[in-house]
Amino acid sequence: MSAKRSDAITKGFEKAPQRALLMGTGVPRTEMGKPFIGIASSFTDLIPGHTGMRDLERFIEKGVHSGGGFSFLFGIPGVCDGIAMGHKGMHYSLPTRELIADMVESVAEAHRLDGLVLLTNCDKITPGMLMAAARLNIPAIVVTAGPMMTGKGRDGRRFSFVTDTFEAMAQYKAGVIDEKQLCVCEDNACPSSGSCQGLFTANTMAILTETLGMSLMDCGTAMAGSSLKRRIAFASGEKIVDLVRDNVTPRDIMTPAAFENAIRVDVALGGSSNTVLHLLSIAREAGIELPLEDFDRISKDTPQLASMNPGGIHFMEDLDAAGGVPGVLFQLRDKIKDNPTLSGMSIRQIVESIESVDEEVIHPLSDPIRAEGGIAILHGNLAPKGAVVKQSGVSEVMMNFEGRARCFDSEEGAMEALMGGEVVPGDLVVIRYEGPKGGPGMREMLAPTATLMGLGLGDSVALITDGRFSGGTRGPCVGHISPEAAEGGPIALVEDGDRVLLDIPNRRLELLVSEEELAERLSRWTMPEPKIKTGWLARYAKLVTSANTGAVLSV
Repeated sequence: MSAKRSDAITKGFEKAPQRALLMGTGVPRTEMGKPFIGIASSFTDLIPGHTGMRDLERFIEKGVHSGGGFSFLFGIPGVCDGIAMGHKGMHYSLPTRELIADMVESVAEAHRLDGLVLLTNCDKITPGMLMAAARLNIPAIVVTAGPMMTGKGRDGRRFSFVTDTFEAMAQYKAGVIDEKQLCVCEDNACPSSGSCQGLFTANTMAILTETLGMSLMDCGTAMAGSSLKRRIAFASGEKIVDLVRDNVTPRDIMTPAAFENAIRVDVALGGSSNTVLHLLSIAREAGIELPLEDFDRISKDTPQLASMNPGGIHFMEDLDAAGGVPGVLFQLRDKIKDNPTLSGMSIRQIVESIESVDEEVIHPLSDPIRAEGGIAILHGNLAPKGAVVKQSGVSEVMMNFEGRARCFDSEEGAMEALMGGEVVPGDLVVIRYEGPKGGPGMREMLAPTATLMGLGLGDSVALITDGRFSGGTRGPCVGHISPEAAEGGPIALVEDGDRVLLDIPNRRLELLVSEEELAERLSRWTMPEPKIKTGWLARYAKLVTSANTGAVLSV
């Protein structure tokens, strides 16, 4: 093996102090020459998707040592978006992505680690770790901890987190279900460890990590707690040592073709709209130009092939049994670009290894769910730099909609109006000053969007915001509006009663107000006082860029 990064702390008489400290942790002198592998674990008791990671840590460690390396475990924090939803905590969720990338970078550089196994699962943690991998460009492999199973009711009903908590909450408010039924939902919505059961942000990012080639085959859909997930963890531990010896780095894998494949798989499945933010940020760290318009270009050319919860009928356990990521790649084989993966197989070789796919779950191109993919990028005088909608979750009757604006300068204001019955058919809810800078932190809007659906307004009311949505969002909901209100974007100028046109097929989002009137309103506009003036979020607000560039921190 050629010189290793860890030689800087293990070789030569002048490194006696470093060796002494390493031996103080229990590292035998005989192991000093082996590749030093960091296991960045986001284990926490706070997140169901992460509570099972202690088990996977053991199997990764076994794999590293079987492969001839020496492992070092270190911790990475995580925020559960579901628990943080609807209060001050959600301001912190997206910003933790930047902290996670910085922490992995700091530990890997300070201790001169030769390679990394990145153990992750939930929403901002996976993209944060991928950002770090791309930035560091040292050998790294990702292990996602896997989805949880659906809950099972006595009547055969399958329970899941979003439908049976957030939407059930609104149904209880509307008198559709009673308190006993609400408690049944709570009891069954999260039956085990693992990431939430549908194609929400965590599971979408796990699938895209595998598609990018940064996880071993089947990792993206293998269920939490399964023996398969343990075997993948062990194999990933072995593989990282090989990657160090062969000097295979993330930028060898995360090429422009890999990102195009990831977007194509994303839109074919109808994945979370948050992946737009995350793929943009990861590509930036990898030194790859990825225009926002690429998502729309690829989505127009990629039929939706699966009906996945929350907008559809199938769950992650169904997708895994149907063929997982390899099965999706197989069905998209005529559109997918070949690219290397960390497994040692190319994308084309993975496709050629597939013998069968359950086409009731993963449809062929000849029999799609919809003619276009799941994500659409909208433009217009209300979103000059773009906006994002998960069109796979929008009913056909709401693909074209003109409504009267109901404006709220916070999520809380919108929720109060929704729960108070003040939003009626024909309204278009505008939630602003919730963008990356204005939030700060670009909060997810799962509570108001789920309430919209739970109240039965999904076919008569639309919602737009400069914030973002949970992967669990469904319905006519447009986010990531850029420029955001805090930057004086047109969304800041909307007034109650204005007419707004949402035209998803033609990719338009228009405020039906004259240019002269908008110019006059802009001349009167002033930036409101920041919502948070202290702590790290105040610093974040000064550095964060717009959603159309991935909401990354400017250097």
